[in-house]
Amino acid sequence: MIAYLKAKEEEMLQLLEKLVNIDSGSYVKSGIDEVGRILQKEYEALGYEVCIHEQPERGNNLSIRHKEAVNPQILAIAHMDTVFVEGTVQERPFTRDETRAYGPGVFDMKGSQVALLYALKALIEEKEEAYKNVEIILNTDEEIGSPESRPLIEEVAKDKKYALIVEPSQSRETVVSQRKGGGKYFLKVTGIAAHAGGEPEKGRSAIGELAHKIIKLHSLTNLEEGITLNVGIIQGGTSVNTISPYAYGALDVRVETHEQAEEVDRAIREICATVDVEGTSIELTGQMRRPPLILSEKSKELLSIIQEVGGELGVEITDTKSGGGSDGNLTAAVGVATIDGLGPIGGNAHSAEEFLEIDSFVDRTLFIASIIKRLSDKRH
Repeated sequence: MIAYLKAKEEEMLQLLEKLVNIDSGSYVKSGIDEVGRILQKEYEALGYEVCIHEQPERGNNLSIRHKEAVNPQILAIAHMDTVFVEGTVQERPFTRDETRAYGPGVFDMKGSQVALLYALKALIEEKEEAYKNVEIILNTDEEIGSPESRPLIEEVAKDKKYALIVEPSQSRETVVSQRKGGGKYFLKVTGIAAHAGGEPEKGRSAIGELAHKIIKLHSLTNLEEGITLNVGIIQGGTSVNTISPYAYGALDVRVETHEQAEEVDRAIREICATVDVEGTSIELTGQMRRPPLILSEKSKELLSIIQEVGGELGVEITDTKSGGGSDGNLTAAVGVATIDGLGPIGGNAHSAEEFLEIDSFVDRTLFIASIIKRLSDKRH
């Protein structure tokens, strides 16, 4: 397979350029669906059947399996959305130099889309039946927590033995075995407007109330336990000389265990159940969206197999933890052995400096193909 993939490297980079040069942020339905149509055509040319799960506002999710597949045991997931707004590609389209490729989503995770596709092409080229043992989900909302694709992922995952999450990796020697769980909460505070100089006693400050809540919410952070809370967005008020009649805050939460998720959720609701500034009121919405990805016994066994495959390819694989979530959190939560971070190498995700290491493209594609082959052996 290595000879085949090396011969296809330039072709892979051309497809990567095509995908990167399409704006496909989570809220850009037209762009995501264009990416989906390109990948659908690629998979159908290999004999795969593509089921389109229509979404009215988000991009359409795709589930893919070979027309000759019978009860495939491996689920592979790769998301088509990026974090970038429409128009980003026009400002900084795909570029490359001798060692790196650049552009919005090149690392997270359009490189992984190409790697997964060519891993299956390599298996087909080698006449390895393993390509029939994979069901694929290409989803469109991972960067915003997979709210629409989560039911599809959970439904497809429940009869699978393994889940391979093709998120990109930071190094050739690592995969991701654990991820924090997370949630988003939103506070809408209502106060009473009044002139800040003329009649301040008649006002009730929504901003003041939100400030109390931010301090209390941030105090729940426990870095030693892996618990973090961050109010990352605040808005409020109408003018500098008006007691603010409204305020808004958006809260990000990360935890390492299911028990922490329950405890933090309860604490957030308790904090927001009463007000500190008399005369104001709070509306709290949101929830813990992703359960943590825990390294279960099943996942440990899968990790061991992946490490064996790495060793055979001359790479000593170690597993790492990540503070960010992914769709692997969802597959692990339904009891499927899950390993994440199997895609190509790069860095600076979600920034204008995002890049993909070109020389990792073939290596990681071979890695994915070899894992699928090994997991499809009868002994596993």
